[in-house]
Amino acid sequence: MFTTRIALAAAALAVTCAMAEAETIRFSTAGPAPDFLAKSLESFATKVADADVGVEVEVYPGSSLFRQGTEVPAIQRGNLEMSTMTTFEIAAQLPEWGFLNRAYLFRDYDHMMSVMEGPVGDALKEAVADGMGIEILAVAYLGTREVNLREARDVSGPADLDGVKMRMPASPEWLLLGDTLGVEPTPMAMPEVYVALQTGAIDGQENPLTITNAAKFWEVTQQIVLTDHLVQPVFYAIGKDFWDGLSDEQKQAVATAAVAAADENNKGRRGDEMTVAATMKDKGLRVDEIDLTPFRDNADAIYADAPLAEPWNKEMMAEAMK
Repeated sequence: MFTTRIALAAAALAVTCAMAEAETIRFSTAGPAPDFLAKSLESFATKVADADVGVEVEVYPGSSLFRQGTEVPAIQRGNLEMSTMTTFEIAAQLPEWGFLNRAYLFRDYDHMMSVMEGPVGDALKEAVADGMGIEILAVAYLGTREVNLREARDVSGPADLDGVKMRMPASPEWLLLGDTLGVEPTPMAMPEVYVALQTGAIDGQENPLTITNAAKFWEVTQQIVLTDHLVQPVFYAIGKDFWDGLSDEQKQAVATAAVAAADENNKGRRGDEMTVAATMKDKGLRVDEIDLTPFRDNADAIYADAPLAEPWNKEMMAEAMK
């Protein structure tokens, strides 16, 4: 009996120690809980738990743990393990990669994924690991951004959007992207956009159609113009110091789960994009598919003269645009 008690106590101690040694990944994203991206993080957490390698994942959607824009510095300080990092956050620290934020860099989803899975993507991962102390585990698709106008108008090129106050995220590269569209870029936080459209404080906004639909902007706008100006990736990103502290088995499980979960996001969002334009029409919006040549030409001209584009790696950009 005494020996049995010792054995049970030892077993309990072993379980307790194993639990104490479990690594916890806190994964922060600005994506709201109902969005495909946040849902994919929940799937990632489940897949890592199922691998049973001593790693658990806590998901914090909707910027509920860290405010949007503060996640990358938090990872670098060791205050956060993972986030859905954007190309704009990379360019803020590695300006040579700013070309990834260029309008009309990628033609479509397949082109974007081909680039991210090829030499450009490999070089990006190495640069981010070496220059930022962050490992990129997987590429997720945030969507293709389109122009959404409060009042309908005929649009065949940037000149037709002259004077349009278009909500853009508040960073220099976002505002420059707005210039390529011909609009008057207007920095504004996303939660303010619906009321601003409703009251006429702005004339339009640009987002992937899945987000435009989810945010119910169709209630306060009249038109979608399919400008396809930015095919946007985001990255499952993890702190390098934390990553290096994992065992090989743990790394394999986490990396495999990340790729599989990001793929779920990509398939879900692409499937939704294929139907959401029709949904917008059903809701009464005018949806215009246009010749993009004038927008592409304007982007080429603006980026050629922009001081912000001077540090870009032109050879890498040319490779990405093939």
